[in-house]
Formats: sequence, structure tokens, C-alpha cells
Amino acid sequence: MIPAYYEFANPAKICSGRGALENIPYELKMLGGHCPMILSDNTLKKLGLLDLLLKAMPEVPIGRVYTDIPTDSSVETVNQIAAEYRAYGCDSIIALGGGSVLDTAKGLKLVISQHTDQLLDLMGCDCIPAGHRVPFIAIPTTAGTGSEATAVAVIKNNEKRIKMEFISDVVLPDVAVLDPRMTMGLPPRTTASTGFDTLCHAIEAYSCLQKNPVSDVYALTAISLVAQNLTRAVKNGRDQDARCGMANASYLAGSAFSNSMVGIVHAIGHALGSIAHVPHGEAMAILLPVCMRYNLRYCRETYSRILLELEGPEVYSRTPEKDRAKAAAVSVKRLANRLHRLSGMPVTLAQAGVDETQFGDIARVAVDDGAMIVNPRPAGYEDVIRILEAVKG
Repeated sequence: MIPAYYEFANPAKICSGRGALENIPYELKMLGGHCPMILSDNTLKKLGLLDLLLKAMPEVPIGRVYTDIPTDSSVETVNQIAAEYRAYGCDSIIALGGGSVLDTAKGLKLVISQHTDQLLDLMGCDCIPAGHRVPFIAIPTTAGTGSEATAVAVIKNNEKRIKMEFISDVVLPDVAVLDPRMTMGLPPRTTASTGFDTLCHAIEAYSCLQKNPVSDVYALTAISLVAQNLTRAVKNGRDQDARCGMANASYLAGSAFSNSMVGIVHAIGHALGSIAHVPHGEAMAILLPVCMRYNLRYCRETYSRILLELEGPEVYSRTPEKDRAKAAAVSVKRLANRLHRLSGMPVTLAQAGVDETQFGDIARVAVDDGAMIVNPRPAGYEDVIRILEAVKG
């Protein structure tokens, strides 16, 4: 059903596949960029991925390479980089990295495009005009966050000790480069958990209250790609086809939830991260199956359709219609257990080091999370406690 009104933004050109990096000089030229600032981090520099990027663009005059980006990027980091961007005469951004690097690049684009030197001047949601054009190419090195496709930058305010969300179409990249070489070095457990994050983005985008026909197409394709490629990528990290499949799944799922929303899995997952410091992808793997069961009677039609992407037409056709939604939740749980055996990815809170004494604080934070608003089934404090009890292990 088409909503009475919806919006969808996905302006990035996708360069996907083997050799995608080598297209960057052409794409940069077409965007009008001549002196880019390259953002990455020191870990990727040590792993050789930064060198791989630089070798792919030997004729491009680089204005500045900046790699001192912390795990949680901050307002101060963005402001410092903006000053260097101007000092070195840069005119475009190439970001190579995971969520923190890409969020930093988005913050940098905001500051430069709005002719300011202070990111905090730009607080708000969808209230920032396009401003000065800043060509932006994003190269993700994980297949999970989907940050290369989302209109959100999460940046820490150290003074207030909070993570702030800057939400605007202005931060969207012009080009997303999905090169399988960028994720082949990820260890199995990280591959599994970031892949589950992708799956959760897609399933929640497809079933939340703000879903729309375009996000549905992206989400369903992402689910199918995860089903086909995630286990393969965990088993063999050098499988370029599987890595490319997961990179595309991450992009599509990111675009889907950026234009619809997520739900209860992310609401509780955010709380698990802030209270118990559970890595986000691992929280998704623990919570997604049980939260699908919680939503089941509100999502029979959408979960039934998901079963087709998860298990294929033969399983879908021989499963009675009334059982398909439950079968989808069971399929997701089987995948989590399989990845646990292959990689050690946790599937219970005990395995993730969460103590039962933390449940109350987690539930209190979760019910106030914005993602809870668009979950198909309302959830209160006691509901979250029951979900946590079901996966405590």
C-alpha cells in the first residue's frame, strides 16, 4: 500500500565491483573535484587499504591525507579537519573507512558547505540548506553500517558526553564506491556481526510504520543478498563475490532505513550499546530474532514476504501461508546460530557480557529511543524486560 505521503532520497552514484577504486579519478573529475582531502584512520593505514586507494589514483593531486580519526568521532575532530581542509586548499572529500570516518566526512561536508568553522552551529534535523557544493566520495570498509547511503552523521559532543545526530540530505555522498577489496580483511566475527546489522536494517526498514514502496524494494533486495552471501563471506573472507554481495546489501539496507526508519531492535540495541557497551552488530544479532517474535502478529504480511528472500521460492511455496511469518523469524534465528558456530558471534546477552542487573537501565533507555516510535507494535518498560529475559542465556 502506498502511504498518503512519503519522501525518498538516494542521490549517490554507485561504483560497485572489482576495480571500483580505479574509477575514482574519473568520478572526482566529473564532480569538479581537483584537490581532494582524503579521510581515513590509522588502522586502515596500517592494513594497507589507504595505500591501495592512493595507488588507484596516481594522477590526482592530493591536498591532504588525514588519518587521526578516533573510534568515536567528535565535534572537535570535525572542526580541526575543516580548518586543515581550508588551509591546504582542498575542494572535495574522499572518505575511506567505517562509520566513524564516514560520519566525520559528513560533518566536514556540513561545515564546509555552510561556510562555518563550528559544527555545533548546524544542529537540527533537516533544517540545513544545500549550501556550497562539496564533492564527496565514500568508500566503506565494512558491510554493515550503510553509512555511505544514509542522511545521518553521528558525532560525539565531548563537552556534554553525548552522541549527536546531524540529519540532512546535505551529508549524502555523491558517489559510493563498493569495492570487495575493502572488506576482505575483516575477521569472521566482525563480518558476521556487521552483516547482521545489515540484515536488521533491511528487515526493520521493510516492517516499520514509515515504510514506503521504494524503501521496500531496496530492503527486500538487501535481505536476499544477505541470505545468499553472509555465510559465504564468514566462511571465506577472500571470496570477492560474497564480499561484493554484502557491500551492496549494506548500501541498499542503509538507503532503505535512511528513508523509512528502524524499530524496536535498534531501540534496545542502542541502549545495550550505551549501558552495557555491546557492539552494535552483535546487539542486532542477539535481538533481531526475539524482536521479530514480539512483532509477529503485527507483521504477518511483511514477515511472510521476507521468508521468500531468506529461504527462496521452494521453502516459501511449501510453507503454509499462516506459518510463513513465524518461519521467517525462525530462519533469522537459524542464521544467527550458524554464524555463532562459525565465528563466535554472541547470540545471548550472557555471551556478550551483559549482567542481569543492567536490564532495568537498558529498558528505561530503550523505551525513550526514537526508533521505538515507528515500531509496528508499541513496547513499554515491561515488554523490553521480557525481551531481555528471553535472550539472557
